[in-house]
Amino acid sequence: MEGLPGLDSLDVHGRRVLVRCDLNVPLERGEVADDMRIRASLPTLRALLERGARLAVCSHLGRPRGKVVEELRMGPVASRLGDLLGLAVRAAGDVVGDDARRACASDAAVVMLENLRFEPGEEANDDAFADALASLAEAYVDDAFGAAHRAHASIVGVPQRLPAAAGLLLAEEVARLSRLLEAPDEPFVAVLGGAKVSDKLGVIGNLLPRVRTLCVGGAMANTLLAARGIDVGRSRVEHERLDEVAAVLDEAGRSGVEVLLPSDVVAADAPEPGAAHEVVAVEHIGQRIAVDIGPRTRDAFSAAIRGAGSVLWNGPMGIFEIDAFAQGTRAVAEAIAEATRAGAYTVAGGGDSAAALHALGMADAVTHLSTGGGASLEFLEGKELPGIAALRAAGARR
Repeated sequence: MEGLPGLDSLDVHGRRVLVRCDLNVPLERGEVADDMRIRASLPTLRALLERGARLAVCSHLGRPRGKVVEELRMGPVASRLGDLLGLAVRAAGDVVGDDARRACASDAAVVMLENLRFEPGEEANDDAFADALASLAEAYVDDAFGAAHRAHASIVGVPQRLPAAAGLLLAEEVARLSRLLEAPDEPFVAVLGGAKVSDKLGVIGNLLPRVRTLCVGGAMANTLLAARGIDVGRSRVEHERLDEVAAVLDEAGRSGVEVLLPSDVVAADAPEPGAAHEVVAVEHIGQRIAVDIGPRTRDAFSAAIRGAGSVLWNGPMGIFEIDAFAQGTRAVAEAIAEATRAGAYTVAGGGDSAAALHALGMADAVTHLSTGGGASLEFLEGKELPGIAALRAAGARR
């Protein structure tokens, strides 16, 4: 993206560099349960270390809401990062207190600050907290694309106070997603799923001038079907959004965009393992709940994907955590993998899509697997993310 300063623009040799990462990983029994986000941060951290920088790594973890929560301390994350880097990581006992200052003033190659969200000033973007955080280092790198849509102190306050640059992960995310919005290979197919259509109306609106085909599955498809007058039984419907959805469908029709909705679904008595279920046409859901797309829909979505030049996938097609209701998500993943092998440019974004690909052992089956959830969606809506804007402004000041 024009105006986004890169690592090469920073003089880091012999300097302490504050690196904002997205290390919001799941913990189980005091240990990291999934280190995908830690591994994603390694290229930037290694690049800075190779250039002679000393690092102060910072991240949020969970939602402590400005209070110290013992179960959300960064110690286990620091330990796992040290294992992956092959060097000691000094875990500070606070964020901007005495221990953090001593650690950052030491010769330690890598310091990890305590959970940013233990400090109420982080989410409030408090000036005093941003000053204190910036005072720990001489330069700043933002590699936390997953948090770039948050106007928090570590995201927008610090780059106003220090020479700043985008990390490798953040820069790649911006470049990969920008390609879909600015120069997608044709035809462009978007596959959207997940729970709520309200989360994705902005994305749909921004994609309509760009896509050839829009495939909609998951629970969000129920609201689109309801807007077309189909009774979807006890399936989740956002009734307050029906008028907006109808307007989007009308706009798609005027724009010549093909909108593929489920023609058949797996209808279950309950969204639970072991619940009685069967494949039915969408008109025959009755008093059941749609929990996955059906085989005819899987075939239609897969055919559109296999013929695509570019594919965006955001959101599962059903309750993929339950094996009986995961066939639609699996079919989409397999079709995208096939399209990728055939040369299509494919991007999967959102936490559930990433989780599904990992669960299916297909994380490498797409051109790009985005680390951003809400950040990816807001970027694809065409919004300028606060973190990106802050970096661009920092670059313009040089």
